[in-house]
Amino acid sequence: MEAEETGTGSEAGSEVGLRCLVTGATGYIGGRLVPELLEAGHTVRCLARTPGKLRDHPWAERVEIVQGDVTDAASVGAAMRGIDVAYYLVHALAAGPGFEATDRTAARVFGERARAAGVRRIVYLGGLTPDDVPVAELSPHLRSRAEVGRILLDSGVPTTALRAAVIIGSGSASFEMLRYLTERLPVMVTPSWVSTRIQPIAVRDVLRCLVAAARMPEDVNRAFDIGGPDILTYRDMMQRYARAAGLPRRLIVPVPVLTPRLSSHWIGLVTPVPRSIARPLAESLRYEVVCREHDITRYVPELPGRPFTFDRALALALQRVREAKVTTRWSSASVPGVPSDPLPTDPDWAGGSLYTDVREQDVDASPGALWRVVEGIGGEHGWYSFPLAWAVRGRLDRLVGGVGLRRGRRDAERLRVGDSLDFWRVEEIEPGRLLRLRAEMRLPGLAWLEMYVDEREGGGSRYRQRALFHPRGLLGHAYWWSVSPFHAVVFGGMARNIARAANQGADPARPVTGAAV
Repeated sequence: MEAEETGTGSEAGSEVGLRCLVTGATGYIGGRLVPELLEAGHTVRCLARTPGKLRDHPWAERVEIVQGDVTDAASVGAAMRGIDVAYYLVHALAAGPGFEATDRTAARVFGERARAAGVRRIVYLGGLTPDDVPVAELSPHLRSRAEVGRILLDSGVPTTALRAAVIIGSGSASFEMLRYLTERLPVMVTPSWVSTRIQPIAVRDVLRCLVAAARMPEDVNRAFDIGGPDILTYRDMMQRYARAAGLPRRLIVPVPVLTPRLSSHWIGLVTPVPRSIARPLAESLRYEVVCREHDITRYVPELPGRPFTFDRALALALQRVREAKVTTRWSSASVPGVPSDPLPTDPDWAGGSLYTDVREQDVDASPGALWRVVEGIGGEHGWYSFPLAWAVRGRLDRLVGGVGLRRGRRDAERLRVGDSLDFWRVEEIEPGRLLRLRAEMRLPGLAWLEMYVDEREGGGSRYRQRALFHPRGLLGHAYWWSVSPFHAVVFGGMARNIARAANQGADPARPVTGAAV
């Protein structure tokens, strides 16, 4: 039953499969769309800035992965060759004051290259906009999404622009925001937008529309509003979530003084969603977003029980979370502004200063037992040292607009390249041997944390841990030396507790005493 959340229920039938290009495959929707297209009998090529992030997805060997960026005409043009349908699923979500210009440039490049390559259709997923608000008065986020849709529709390539409001599915930013606000606050003083009407849609129904859009007739070039059968206020959504999760009814008191800016700080304080993402979400919730038409049913027939009701979508999402079967999360996509430089390698590093902190521990347990502890680190499992220090560092990061420590993990036991892990991201993983994490917190430099598992001669194993920091300017050097006195406690304790957990045969979900929880 849990497969229903993402399964479209589509059948390949006898139709010849299409050649599809998917951008945004490292993101929430794109990562779920790829296997649906494959199941429908299509061939898939993925365009990614960092192809390695797709390496560990279960479908990676069934698709072609090419490197490129949607703002680079040459790489987009190369990726478009031989393609029938091109999916545009990327957004510069609050990536700084210039994100609208970036979105505009990328959409124009995509449309021009698609037309030049003879692509038969573009499919775009944008945001549902209110009928009574001029585009110029919309929030920057919604305004940019609407503009991207117009650019693609005017590209000369038949385009399907799907417009959705709140998407409900395990791991979506909207679901995580709803979930944490409701679970953590039995009494809430809320922004006035909790009374705004919204037409949410289940992620499964979004995917079904995206897959079906590939075969729309050639003369279709338009936008479609898509939504579920329920029209609710955000207050209704929180109360229904509380009921679905078995929580008492929430006391919600809306006040008009909470602006979108203040709301984003409030959301960032209570939920794992960082302010950079919370703000455009909060700004969008100011507007009534209800479908004005349901013409999509001409091309995507409704099935029995479809589209899912809000309560059904909630139940499926909660089931996925409880069973730890969240395939993609909002944090799957890269965070704007985080470092992207390659790891400084030894011994040929020539990029300036490189500070390191190296720890080793002999472990009586087998390499397999040690690896299970290493791969299970972070999230609710903790970081195996000085919980207060990790918690404070996470809060400080959120105060300066960073992601903080609460993004958690996509999967409680398994990691793959590209996964977010609290304020780290998995940069490399060699199962049974190496886990390399890149820091995504706000730092005056670049930072990595490596954890190695080696087999020890004579039995047992050895745990090696290396923290690296490449400072940026004088502030970076000052930062390293200011925190280095705490490394013995934080990094030293981490190495000792990981070794002890492996020796005790600890379940990673139950950290030993002293671990961060």
